[in-house]
Amino acid sequence: MISTYIYHKTMLRITGLTVEAEADNEKRETSNRTLLKNINLNIGGNEIHCLLGKNGSGKTTLAYVLMGLKQYHIISGKILFKRREITSQKPFERAWRGIALAFQEPARFEGLLVEEFLAISLLPKKKDKKIVKSSKDFFQEIKRVIELKRQELTGALETVGLDENLLKRRIDERLSGGERKRIELASVILMKPALMILDEPDASLDIIVYNELYELLLRIRRELACSILLITHREEAGLIANQATLLENGEVVATGNFRRVMRIYCQREGKREKCQLIRKRGFKF
Repeated sequence: MISTYIYHKTMLRITGLTVEAEADNEKRETSNRTLLKNINLNIGGNEIHCLLGKNGSGKTTLAYVLMGLKQYHIISGKILFKRREITSQKPFERAWRGIALAFQEPARFEGLLVEEFLAISLLPKKKDKKIVKSSKDFFQEIKRVIELKRQELTGALETVGLDENLLKRRIDERLSGGERKRIELASVILMKPALMILDEPDASLDIIVYNELYELLLRIRRELACSILLITHREEAGLIANQATLLENGEVVATGNFRRVMRIYCQREGKREKCQLIRKRGFKF
């Protein structure tokens, strides 16, 4: 399963990015609490890039900043996506340009049919398209999308290994955690992003399931010709990654070839035994 895919050009470039948390007040002043410090990072086209680090190292914060979520304040630095600066753009503008984020905890839209949830990803996104003004209009538009693009919905489910019969299931407690994660991945696939940011999709998965997940990510990269920023702290992600960046206390400790970065991670986090087990499975770093 080791990835040998050739990546090219620069999809995402981050230079000198320093970020603070915004204070919880109406003036939206900064809290003077620095979360990310002078981040420099490049992700190539068609590249799977792992963002490594222990909990609290700044991985999820960086994902949210890349998506433009408002609880963070950029003090300095630039974010360029496909050679265009997006540092000050809003989340929906970044989505239009081709960035999509799948959260660590799948979004809960309890009561919706799976097909309704997936159809949201296919709603018109351009400014000149029809604006949905009420909940009635919204569900009418959803119904229209389902009728016109059912084949796309079915294809997205098939890509993530789910049967089309699931389209008529409701999103509720009867869905397993694995099914929820796959459904969210299907929704991201339907957006056809150029850059897919996945926040620990392999968290809490056993060895069999996360191996299936990594195979799935390779398939998504191949079919969408997209780049993937995979946020993880699992050493096994190296089976599919091209490059990696290690964060510690909001700073980049190492970036570059996955094997080199993983060696540093193992040494710093005392995970030599775990890394040795992975080597025995055929991956050398």
